Amino acid sequence: MHVLVVHNRYRSAQPSGENKAVDQEVELLREGGHEVGLFQRHSDDIAARSPLGKAAVPLLVPWNPAVRREFAARLRAERPDVVHVHNVFPLLSPAVLAACADAGVPAVATLHNYTQICPPGTLQREGRPCTECVGSSPLPAVRHGCYRDSRVATVPLAVSLSVNRRRWWTGVERFFCISAAQREVLVRGGMPAERLAVKHNFVPDPDPADRRAGPGEHLLFLGRLAEAKGVRLLMAAWDELAASGGVGVPLLIAGTGPLEGEVAAWAAGRDDVRYAGLYGPEECRRALARAVAVVAPSTWLEAFGLVAAEAMAAGVPAVAAGHGAFTELVEDGVSGLLHEPGETASLARCLRRITADREGNEEMGRAARRRYERDFGPAVGLERLVEGYRAALAGRSGGGEGPSPVGTEITGSRRGRPRERNGGSR
Repeated sequence: MHVLVVHNRYRSAQPSGENKAVDQEVELLREGGHEVGLFQRHSDDIAARSPLGKAAVPLLVPWNPAVRREFAARLRAERPDVVHVHNVFPLLSPAVLAACADAGVPAVATLHNYTQICPPGTLQREGRPCTECVGSSPLPAVRHGCYRDSRVATVPLAVSLSVNRRRWWTGVERFFCISAAQREVLVRGGMPAERLAVKHNFVPDPDPADRRAGPGEHLLFLGRLAEAKGVRLLMAAWDELAASGGVGVPLLIAGTGPLEGEVAAWAAGRDDVRYAGLYGPEECRRALARAVAVVAPSTWLEAFGLVAAEAMAAGVPAVAAGHGAFTELVEDGVSGLLHEPGETASLARCLRRITADREGNEEMGRAARRRYERDFGPAVGLERLVEGYRAALAGRSGGGEGPSPVGTEITGSRRGRPRERNGGSR
């Protein structure tokens, strides 16, 4: 197939699982023999704009007419089989969908968060779950300043959600949800269930040298240093563990973000914590291969949780929050441990347990690797991606709705959610 990928890249100064997922998927398609073009914008470029150009960016969020013209010309020149949309904020806008409709090219879109039903896409406000805008007007988000704690910054997102909702929901042939948990939330929020398919992100298979070969030497937090990622929760749990003698291995924190200063100050002068700053890809692989476990204590409902899948690929168990996508990624007590979301004591208990039982930890690591090979490897990722493209082509050509939403096996949480094959509307 000839696929044209659309993505507004997030700033390079901070870790972006979405940028990584897009890059890996493009490479996967090309290795599979497909022709892939890129239509991109870079948020890094905003800094180089003139003061007037920077001031105009919020006006382009709901609609960018120049992008529509440029993308329409690109579609005429390349005539792709399908357009795959990822992120359009802030420089692309849903104008790319209008260009697809004009050219008669089917569009699919990967939903990496919850922006279809929540302006900032997190379903969270002030560190707590929030669904005030779901199924209704996005005005509460503006009132609370949910994006960057700013009403002004939230307005363009709220306007875009309001004026472009129908364009998204009718102009995209197939939405890829990156977990069944995310799909369930979006369907409850009013999105068309028949267009929502579950397609987990895949993770490249690391070299044998980048897989864990022993018990590991540290617990690892790898990601954005933000409230929603559970960083403050982790620090509180670690202090609780330190007060009772520690767990025998240090905590390694790698990443950057709005809480960087707070994390660096907290880690300074301690023997049981190391703050390493932002790691590059090779450093991330090495840190994963040497981890006793990866810690993912997110307070928001993660739509996927890429670090958990990367840990599986390296044969490393995860300690993760027991909500959102983690309940289907991490098999509690089998390939890792799930803690009660937002609860310091529960996280501390899981960290102590994962480090205290070396034999059990190593068995969890082997189970994590088996789960990766079954559900999150490149071959599975490519198969489900192409299935979704074919479904979109069948729908646009009048061949009906095509295959039912792409199935993926999910595993229940400790709360008794059953194992099931998600093959369509709930």
